[in-house]
Amino acid sequence: MTTTDDRSTPVLIAIAVAVLAVIVGGLALLRHNVSRSAATAPMMSAEEKAYLSQITTSDPRVTAAENFLGNTITYLNARVTNNGARTVRRLDLKLEFHDTLEQVVLRETTHPITPKTLPLKPGQTRTVQVAFEHMPVDWNQAPPTITPEYVGF
Repeated sequence: MTTTDDRSTPVLIAIAVAVLAVIVGGLALLRHNVSRSAATAPMMSAEEKAYLSQITTSDPRVTAAENFLGNTITYLNARVTNNGARTVRRLDLKLEFHDTLEQVVLRETTHPITPKTLPLKPGQTRTVQVAFEHMPVDWNQAPPTITPEYVGF
């Protein structure tokens, strides 16, 4: 003999799975929109474009360490200096890693200064660290070329 509880259990499980799928889908969509908007730089004004020359990088060093899973993580450490008279509230840097023939084998953009971090004041220098889980096998082991790509006041 079948009871009401036996028939309602699969229905409750199906409802719970559907609700969970909607929640996970909504979170994934939200995360995608947030990461896309953070990665897309708005148009720079003429003043901001000219100010890119006031941002310098120095002392790039590449190191490697193992994480707790035994994988090698490559770290880039560099110093970023604001040589101008404006406070920088957003900064994007283009990183280009090369092979032995000086061809670009990896191109990344990093965001060391964002609205969520402290701004970079005039004359201030800050250390930047970027971690890479996978490096190309033909990378020449040298620090990348670092180019200021976007600045916002």
